[in-house]
Amino acid sequence: MMNNITFTQPYFFWLLLIVPAYIAWYVWKQKGMQASLKISTLRGFAKAPTSNKVYLRHLLFVFRVLSIILLIFVLARPQSSNSFRNEITEGIDIMMALDISGSMLAEDFKPNRLEAAKEVAAEFIKGRPNDKIGLVIYAAESFTQCPLTTDHNVLQNLFRDINMGDLEDGTAIGMGLATAVQRIKDSEAKSKVIILVSDGENNRGEIAPMTAAEIAKTFGIRVYTIGVGTNGMAPFPMQTVFGKQYQQMEVKIDEELLQGIADLTDGRYFRATDKQKLDEIYKEIDLLEKTRIEVREYTKRKEEYWWFAAFAGLFLMLEIFMRSTVFRNLP
Repeated sequence: MMNNITFTQPYFFWLLLIVPAYIAWYVWKQKGMQASLKISTLRGFAKAPTSNKVYLRHLLFVFRVLSIILLIFVLARPQSSNSFRNEITEGIDIMMALDISGSMLAEDFKPNRLEAAKEVAAEFIKGRPNDKIGLVIYAAESFTQCPLTTDHNVLQNLFRDINMGDLEDGTAIGMGLATAVQRIKDSEAKSKVIILVSDGENNRGEIAPMTAAEIAKTFGIRVYTIGVGTNGMAPFPMQTVFGKQYQQMEVKIDEELLQGIADLTDGRYFRATDKQKLDEIYKEIDLLEKTRIEVREYTKRKEEYWWFAAFAGLFLMLEIFMRSTVFRNLP
């Protein structure tokens, strides 16, 4: 709820230009009313009494100016308003399925594919404050790192805790997708989405990827698939007796499979060849899956001019009263 003062006829404030002109006229008039007398010395007037009325008489003018200003505010019609705002949010539930197989250590992305994917996903999560988001990681098997939650701080921490070697090495795309489906299928959200990231080919797992995609389609879940890796060869770190060495390995992504999963579930397939492209893909998904927020505003207005009118009347009455009593003998 918001309380504020607005003026429905603000053009009347142009009348305030009269005030400085009126003040200038008053000063000029006061100077014209003072007579001058040339004398040789003021010594004889040093102890002459001076009435405070000489100075206080200017209060009459001050009261009149204040009355004029306040009457102009009355003409501008001040109103107070109470605004009530209701927001109805229809969030989107999103499960992220992240490949953490050994090939994600390849350094065609800086510092490597896994860390780049974690950093970009973290930025994506920051931009979705109204959505429930969860995380599944997979290699030769799959594991729910975080169920659907609106506590994105916890989710971000769990993202940072992902390490290579948490699961047996391999690439079970079908298992990763199936686990994500299992975690999101009972969601009551109107839109259910899975973002599946992989840098290889399905070579492990008991569930075929397209079977998992069929299950996702049955539950109305849309799957966006992202293939991560450069075209051609990628540097892969190897530990040898001589320390860390690099070996160029061919990038093998089953793009046909990832495209098929996306097509079957009315999603889209994206190919990320560097970190910048991966960031652009997440931004595009963010635009495709916008949270619906319905806003209803109710405003109640109340006239507030009477405050200004009351004080204008008060100052006017003070001027009349003081002119007819205290200052009745002054010009």
